[in-house]
Amino acid sequence: MKLTDLKIPILQAPMGGIDCIELAAAVSNAGGMGSLAMTWTEPVAAAEMVLRLKAKTNSPFFVNFVISYPPVSFDAVIEADVPAITLSWGQNPELIERAHRRGIPVGVQVGTVEGARIAIDDGADFVICQGIEAGGHVQSTTTLETLLRQVVELGRNVPVVAAGGMADGADIRWAIGKGATAVMLGTRFVATQESRAHPLYKEAIVNSTGADTSYTLCFDGGWPYAAHRVLRNETLRRWEAAGCPPNGSRPGEGDVVARDSSGTEMHRYSVSPPQASTTGEVMECCQYAGLGTSKITDIPSAIDLVPRLWNECKIME
Repeated sequence: MKLTDLKIPILQAPMGGIDCIELAAAVSNAGGMGSLAMTWTEPVAAAEMVLRLKAKTNSPFFVNFVISYPPVSFDAVIEADVPAITLSWGQNPELIERAHRRGIPVGVQVGTVEGARIAIDDGADFVICQGIEAGGHVQSTTTLETLLRQVVELGRNVPVVAAGGMADGADIRWAIGKGATAVMLGTRFVATQESRAHPLYKEAIVNSTGADTSYTLCFDGGWPYAAHRVLRNETLRRWEAAGCPPNGSRPGEGDVVARDSSGTEMHRYSVSPPQASTTGEVMECCQYAGLGTSKITDIPSAIDLVPRLWNECKIME
């Protein structure tokens, strides 16, 4: 599998709790490349998800591991012959080598030029260049425009995927014009019919602009010290009004604001976004979103969205 072989050079970002087999299959079947977040999935379940997704599409997809956490299902997805793997939040040449021994390509997400250089030296088959404009957990503190130029200049014939704040065909055209081989979109795919996001979360994206997002450390329950971009809500406003106090001193820290489909409590500062099955004060949960939200005005099916975005991109030529 090579990025240059994709019919449409659009990758769906892995989004823990929001992505799903249906979304990934829709993106891949439309000509792009769907994905599944696997960091916290146990091996048996991870392998089963790969096989279920392979049964729904004959096109490439990938799974992602946040390697600041143990990749407990890495070998399981390799054994299931996953088409591709991406790694984020760290570098691990040994994992790349393990995948390569089975002929599985590996992409590495980076937020710095130094990170890109290490990833290429480690044997990454492609590099995902993430700008600070991205929604969700953000490795970068640099704008995509600056970082993309630097990473593309680094060269060595390794394809570069642009990520962060992009949401429409004009953005895709811009990134390819700057030397990217493909783009990765996240927030745009949250607001699709197939995503597992709560309907109110999807509507909030459609009704927001980049000014309604914040790059923050507020929602750290379960993943401390990882900056993220979210839609502003009451939880964030209360935390900021209190002076952004540390863990243990935050307002309403013990509040149970929602429950997931199994009835498990979701606390105010949890990293878990609200899913369709979440009940309670879902709008006080974290809602990841990038700076491109003003360009998201509808909630289409992903299988229609992918070619639509590509047609928009080609019109810009």
